[in-house]
Amino acid sequence: MADVLLTLIMPDDVAQHVEDLLLTRPDLVPGFTSTKAEGRGAAVMLVADTELVVGHSPRTAIRTVGPETAKREVLALLKRELPHANIFYWMTPVIESGHV
Repeated sequence: MADVLLTLIMPDDVAQHVEDLLLTRPDLVPGFTSTKAEGRGAAVMLVADTELVVGHSPRTAIRTVGPETAKREVLALLKRELPHANIFYWMTPVIESGHV
């Protein structure tokens, strides 16, 4: 099966829990990259006063590449272990990946 890129976007206070969970499953996620992000738009609930002032909510983005079946298992794991974590995700096909 072809590789996919799984991108997870979550509130910062959830990120450490997700990272810890991913690290317990190297069979599904041999590695990942996390970066800071800013959530904007109608779908993003701004709650804190600072979020209302600046117009965005702090988020963390986690990206991992691998077989689609493994990434679907990751999603099932997240849904089971963190059902109310408010994680937005998408999967995209990977044309090529490797190291240079």
